[in-house]
Parts: sequence; C-alpha cells; structure tokens
Amino acid sequence: MKVEEVGIFFDRDGTLNTEIDFLSRPEELQLIPHAARAIREANEFGVKVFVITNQSGIARGLFTEHDLEAIHKRLKALLAKEHAYLDGIYFCPHHLEYGTNEYKKACDCRKPKSGMLTRAAHEHTIKLNQSFVIGDRCIDMEAGKAAGCTTALVLTGYGTVDRNECSHADFIAQDAYEAWLHIKKILVTHHRKPNN
Repeated sequence: MKVEEVGIFFDRDGTLNTEIDFLSRPEELQLIPHAARAIREANEFGVKVFVITNQSGIARGLFTEHDLEAIHKRLKALLAKEHAYLDGIYFCPHHLEYGTNEYKKACDCRKPKSGMLTRAAHEHTIKLNQSFVIGDRCIDMEAGKAAGCTTALVLTGYGTVDRNECSHADFIAQDAYEAWLHIKKILVTHHRKPNN
C-alpha cells in the first residue's frame, strides 16, 4: 500500500474550527489551535487530506451553497497561512425532515452514512480500508466505520459530550493534532512514502 492512497478525513465544525451551531458567515470560522499544523504535517507526509461535513443549514434555509463556498474559501485561506492545504471538501446539504426544496430528502451522503467518503475515494484513488476519519461526533465515527476506515474521536467540539456514548471510535485524542500524531505512528509502521 502506498501512502498516497491513504486519506485522512476531517470533520469540520468542532474538529478543525470552533463549534458554532449553523455557522453561516465566513468571519465566524476560527481554527482550533494546532488543527492547521495537523493538516500541514499530513500534507508533508504525503497522505491526502479532506473535509467531510454535514451542512443541513442549507436545507433549513439558514444559508446557501454560495454562502458555504465563501466559508470554505476562508477555511482554505486560514490553512494556507500556515502552509496547509486540503485535497478536497465534501459537504452534505440535505436533511430528511427539514426544508421544503430539493434539499429535503434521504441521501447517502449525510453522516452517519458514508457517501462523502466513498465519493472522495473514487475521485482521488483512496483506499478507505487504509484511511482515517477524525471527528468530534459519534456520527463521524459511524460514517468512518461504514466506509471501513480507522476512526479517531477528538475531545474538542462535541467530543466530550459524545465520548461516553460513542463505541465506534478506534481511539480518542484531545484534538486534531494529537489524532494526527497517533495516525502518523501507524503510517510510519505500515506504509512507505512515495518514491522510497
């Protein structure tokens, strides 16, 4: 297995940036300390890095896909300041119960389903059974397990609340950076870097 076929999938809210219910404006997005460092070091290691995020605020009419694009532009800019980058951002705008438009529906992308992961794997040639999901909610862990990934629950965001109820996490970390350090140890043991 080549390390460039490994993906690390970060949840967004509560994992990379501070938790705000239905974050809807770019200026509300603030990175959690050391989150960018985790991504930068993963970039340097050679794995691909993605964000997978439920955004039912779109279905609820709280903000639009255009608004979300502006938020993600800020996310990328904040990461770039710390020499970190994402290989892709995947979001689910749907909700089964809320909304009165095309977004109100059952889908395969809303976590805890694994559609965002499988789409990323297809588009970026990722081996999900060698990949990792980092998030602060049980639904992140469930989505990761459904896709065959190793999962890490972080204690930022809702992590301290979900910790006792979440049996799907392979390990628990204080934050995204500590999760990355654990993953790095696994990668060093099991994978070879490109061109080695």
